[in-house]
Amino acid sequence: MGGKGTRKITVNGEEKMIRKLFLLVTSYSLLVTITGCGYTTRSMISNKYRTIYVTPFVNKVDITNEAYTANKYRIYRPTLETDITKTVTNKFLFDGNLKPMREETADLVLKGELIEFRKDPLTYDDNDNVTEYRINLVVNISLWDKKENKLAWEENGFTGNTSYFTTGTQIKSEDVAINDAVTDLARRIVERTVEQW
Repeated sequence: MGGKGTRKITVNGEEKMIRKLFLLVTSYSLLVTITGCGYTTRSMISNKYRTIYVTPFVNKVDITNEAYTANKYRIYRPTLETDITKTVTNKFLFDGNLKPMREETADLVLKGELIEFRKDPLTYDDNDNVTEYRINLVVNISLWDKKENKLAWEENGFTGNTSYFTTGTQIKSEDVAINDAVTDLARRIVERTVEQW
């Protein structure tokens, strides 16, 4: 009788060991499967491109046009093109897929021009005072492959924007809103640049 009891304990010990081994192998396989596929933060851009030069954005906002209904909210803000250049360069640094370099050593060159800065009213209160604005920054951008000396892609009317309230709990200053619009534009430019063309 004692032998049978000992035998049962041995079988249970083997079963436990087999179960642990099975669980370990299953867990490891699942881990490899999960980490081997799915979302990645790496760029779709070709490995031959490592560096980029962002040329200073040029101000092409035409403030001399005669005012009419469609353009009465066009305005200009001094040094806005400089802020865009700086923010785009910093976004490339933060993103890490393309390292900003001097033009002579860069694989790619990003060129841009600011063509429009609009501040459009979105909502009004009962007294016809504007309570919310939308700021749009519109640029023309192009990406040049310096190695092959050719245009990689070009986009006109590329826009970054934000909206802000002038009253209430979500109030924001115009300066902060413009910075938010510049940041949005820079994020979109970097995303457009590092995606597969």
